[in-house]
Amino acid sequence: MPMDRQGNPMSGATARSAEAFDRAVAAFNLYRGDPLAEADAALAEAPDHAMAALLKAHLLALATEPAAAAEARRIVAGIAGRPLGERERSHLAVLDELLRGNWVRAALRMDTHNVRWPRDLVALQVGHVLDFFRGNARDLRDRIARALPAWSPDLPGHGVVLGMYAFGLEECGDYARAEEYGRRAVAVEPRDCWAHHAVAHVMEMQGRTEDGIGWMIARQPYWAEDGNFFKVHNWWHRALYHLDLGQRDEVLALYDGAIRGARSQVALDLVDASAMLWRLWLVGIDVGERWDELADAWSTHADGQLYPFNDWHAAMAYLGAGRQHDVVRLLAALRGTAEGESEVAGWARHIATPLVEGFAAFAHGDYARAAETLHPVRFHANAFGGSHAQRDIIDWTMMEAALRAGLQDLALSYANERLALKAHSPINRDFLRRAQALS
Repeated sequence: MPMDRQGNPMSGATARSAEAFDRAVAAFNLYRGDPLAEADAALAEAPDHAMAALLKAHLLALATEPAAAAEARRIVAGIAGRPLGERERSHLAVLDELLRGNWVRAALRMDTHNVRWPRDLVALQVGHVLDFFRGNARDLRDRIARALPAWSPDLPGHGVVLGMYAFGLEECGDYARAEEYGRRAVAVEPRDCWAHHAVAHVMEMQGRTEDGIGWMIARQPYWAEDGNFFKVHNWWHRALYHLDLGQRDEVLALYDGAIRGARSQVALDLVDASAMLWRLWLVGIDVGERWDELADAWSTHADGQLYPFNDWHAAMAYLGAGRQHDVVRLLAALRGTAEGESEVAGWARHIATPLVEGFAAFAHGDYARAAETLHPVRFHANAFGGSHAQRDIIDWTMMEAALRAGLQDLALSYANERLALKAHSPINRDFLRRAQALS
């Protein structure tokens, strides 16, 4: 029976379909090229190649887009009746939970899978992405830590595993080791944009803005190339550095060019665009009709049902564009979803709905209500996904709300909180200055 590059057997595969599968996995690992097309090539060569179909279903399910999720369900339904190996049945069980809206249960099933098959690189990466989408910092780190001893430098994909570990370490606040592992990973595979982005996160969280810009510029040929699925997010990170330095023209140029110039319809790219425009708006920049274009782009993704983290970012665009009817529609959909029993229902009920309500209060000028609404939800907002850097927009909005509401005690306390984490941040120092001036 043909095996993948890490020695895992694949039922229904041929030698040629296995080669196409390995290309698909490599594209997934590096977020470059077209892993779906390579998975299709494997299936064209061997229609019963179960892992090729499972990989395609994973990729579609993790896209957090309604149409892609529907296609993933169709694939899973077709696989379910086939004779599968134990490892493949385990993949199918993970997908079944994920497509029911149970991200945590899916990740826990993948925990068990990774313990049983630590060299299953697809499973490790899918599990890592699941941990990111459910905001579980500990498993981002420890899922990889549990498997890492089974890997050696001569095993294909070892550098990719190091890069995933780097990001997990960063999200757990172990910045020195995160940077060490991230640099080791890109030394093994310079095109590993996930490892590159792990180091970018370290520098963001430590307030090392100049280092961060230098890191991005020096490695730009590796992460900003055409065909790199992750390049918009890395451009977003570079824009964050410039924003912290007050270089607003540079940020707008990056938004209009690298971040939004291609008018991507990919949900992950739309999240970055919403998050950047909202930050620009918070610092007083008139972003004009950019909101309208972005709100239009969200129309096919924001259903209030599939992935509430995306819906919250869609709401930012609707609020910026003044589309109150879309905000009302989205809140109604989230509240409907919240009545269900899935994990997504819990996210909609406890996190997404109050976040959208708090951001709406801010957009409508009810700053005291915005601060009051956002304060409690920020402590558990990690449960529905994103990184510390992404979720900082909650605290930033709450900080700005306290300032605009004239709530000096609250504003001072929030400014002190932020400065304790990033003492050298010009934006945080300005928050303190503005809070002190309220008296």
